[in-house]
Amino acid sequence: MKLNSRAVHSGDRKRSASGWTPVTTPIHLASSYIYNDMEDLDKVFAREMPGQVYGRYGTPTSDALEEVVNELEGGAGALACSSGMAALHMAINTALIDRRRVVLAGKLLYGATLGMLMKVFEPAGVEVVFADFDDENEVAAAIAEHRPGAIVMETIVNPLLRVPALDRIAKMANEAKAPLIVDNTFATPMLMRPLQHGAAMSVHSLTKYLSGHGDVLGGAVVADAEHIEPLRNLSRTLGFTLGPFECYLAMRGIKTFPLRMERQCANACRVASWLATHPAVDRIYFPADPKHPDADNIKRLLPAGIYGAMVSFEVKGADRAGIFRLMNALQMVVPATSLGDVHTMMLYPAMASHRELSPKHRERLGIRDNLVRLSVGIEAAEDIIADLDRALKA
Repeated sequence: MKLNSRAVHSGDRKRSASGWTPVTTPIHLASSYIYNDMEDLDKVFAREMPGQVYGRYGTPTSDALEEVVNELEGGAGALACSSGMAALHMAINTALIDRRRVVLAGKLLYGATLGMLMKVFEPAGVEVVFADFDDENEVAAAIAEHRPGAIVMETIVNPLLRVPALDRIAKMANEAKAPLIVDNTFATPMLMRPLQHGAAMSVHSLTKYLSGHGDVLGGAVVADAEHIEPLRNLSRTLGFTLGPFECYLAMRGIKTFPLRMERQCANACRVASWLATHPAVDRIYFPADPKHPDADNIKRLLPAGIYGAMVSFEVKGADRAGIFRLMNALQMVVPATSLGDVHTMMLYPAMASHRELSPKHRERLGIRDNLVRLSVGIEAAEDIIADLDRALKA
């Protein structure tokens, strides 16, 4: 089945013992389960037969969500987690089991990811090394020098929308026997499926495009055959479990994810083209830009004509106060700290996603004080443009 069909049908309509079938997966709220025969319970605990034993291990609702996310990404299995950061934490810990406690990561990542690597993993004794993942020679040199136990990157990098050579970096990682963990939140399975390019695990914030309505906090890891069982075993101990109600909402959102993403990508192209000509805009960051520094990677890795729904841009001459005025002047676009919702959202990285980095660190990364990040929604593109134009002129 195509992606659109898998999003609608995967995970649902499991037949009951009595023969009836619900059209959508029910919300299973039980924290524990009983069996008529203790031998069966013993086999479920031993994972010799399928079944449920305890909510921290999963529920029928989380099983269904994991099935559909795995179908979208094409892995050996998936794990639903309580947030995107919990999912990334699980993936890194899983990768480092019985491997050198060294992580090689991109210099430019989501601010919370950088914070977790520096403020959680480093104090716990993990050596964290950063490299410019847009420079394949630098990545290769870092792998050779530091022999990492895991490698962390993003498909489309937050917030400057660089597109590293995932396929070639995955080849390096596999040759070094270092599992590649890829945050695929921005790209989604519609633009890229990291495991098909050799990644070991693909991570999502379910909060964003997959759920898409701003009402779910959740994450997911899709893993290859080598890592899915260690991932699940670790989850049973740490308990970063996503609740059944959130699993249900995420599944409901995924059914329309391909439709929403198609509209959002089309709108983003129109908005980015318009911003590129606006006198108040100094520079745009968008993968469709023919002058994009990663144009070759984009042509090779992304589907033709689909570039994602994120657009970042710098406002000419603006400082922090100027960006605040811009965002306060918005009437339809939502100035909120997330992305991927049906409504268009604007975020100020220096204040929100990359707030914990020092101003000098942000400047070195290219995240300037006049940069804003736009997550384009499904509204009429003309209305998005009109609201941005009004705010930019305010």
